[in-house]
Amino acid sequence: MSVQLGMPPLPSGGTAGTGQVPPPRPADVPTGLWDRYGRRATDMRLSLTDKCNLRCTYCMPAEGLEWLSKQAVMTKDEIVRIVRVGVGALGVRELRLTGGEPLVRADLVDIIAALRAEHPDLPISMTTNGVGLDKKAAALKAAGLTRINVSLDSLHEETFTKLTRRPFLDRVLAGVDAAWEAGLGPVKLNAVLMRGINDAESPHLLAWALGCGYELRFIEQMPLDADHGWTRRDMITAAEIREMLSTEFVLSADPRERDGAPAERFEVRRRDAATGEPAGEVLGTVGIIASVTEPFCADCRRTRITAEGKIMSCLFSHEEFDLLGLLRAGATDQQLAERWQDAMWVKPKAHGMDHTGLGAPDFVQPDRSMSAIGG
Repeated sequence: MSVQLGMPPLPSGGTAGTGQVPPPRPADVPTGLWDRYGRRATDMRLSLTDKCNLRCTYCMPAEGLEWLSKQAVMTKDEIVRIVRVGVGALGVRELRLTGGEPLVRADLVDIIAALRAEHPDLPISMTTNGVGLDKKAAALKAAGLTRINVSLDSLHEETFTKLTRRPFLDRVLAGVDAAWEAGLGPVKLNAVLMRGINDAESPHLLAWALGCGYELRFIEQMPLDADHGWTRRDMITAAEIREMLSTEFVLSADPRERDGAPAERFEVRRRDAATGEPAGEVLGTVGIIASVTEPFCADCRRTRITAEGKIMSCLFSHEEFDLLGLLRAGATDQQLAERWQDAMWVKPKAHGMDHTGLGAPDFVQPDRSMSAIGG
């Protein structure tokens, strides 16, 4: 079958939170997680929990959220089986464990060890806020974790506390160091810039990351906050980030292929203060994830499973389809694979819609925040 971009959308099936059954895809769609626009998902993001020990202002309210019950969340064995179906039957080639905060799961090391035992060559990474990572980094590496991403929005204690509502900067920095020492590299750092709060720190944060050998990635703030306070006007854009960094650095396009990665990478050199020209050798790279102003939806290769086993084909989707309920009802691996393929077939073109535009008048923010979806 030749899957064409711009094919007319099929009728939707399922509503947010219900996990209804998606409409079946056409019989001639090839095996794999294809959608109507010719994209195939090979990058799996799997959330281990919706719980988090920070209260980042761009993610959740100060009082936190109503957490899922323990019974609602996937068990270790259920996670292993779902990953087995994704890798073995549907062509998943990379796994990212997310949250909430994955480190709050007591069985995290056991989950990774079980996944590694079944998939010796599968890249398994994890996104974390780094709180407690210093105590677990070595065990995570020994269990089979490949590398790690750590959220770090500021190097200043007061600013960090203002953004996360927790005074844990020293613990996060200790976790980053421990990840490096354990060999969980390349260690990537994710920073969300907030106007008037930490945006002026961006050149300093980049200089520090480069000096330590970490890869920093700036992320445009997305409308995935639980308070629904996001506005297009207030966010820091990718163009602004590049401009702020240019005061001290010269950025040039990374020659490596982007290959579906969400971050556009740049090689970084110092800027000569007198001439404004690049000075010296390449210091490293920096990435910018511009989901809002420079969307990369046309090359999206991600499929997401929430902590309670719901399939989300798009980070901004209003539809979720239940995989865990089917599994617990006694479904075969083939039935799980078919449900997953059907859910991905109706993936929206971009931003939960059939066109791009997080600032568009018809954009409706998902009910779930990032912590409840799993990045």
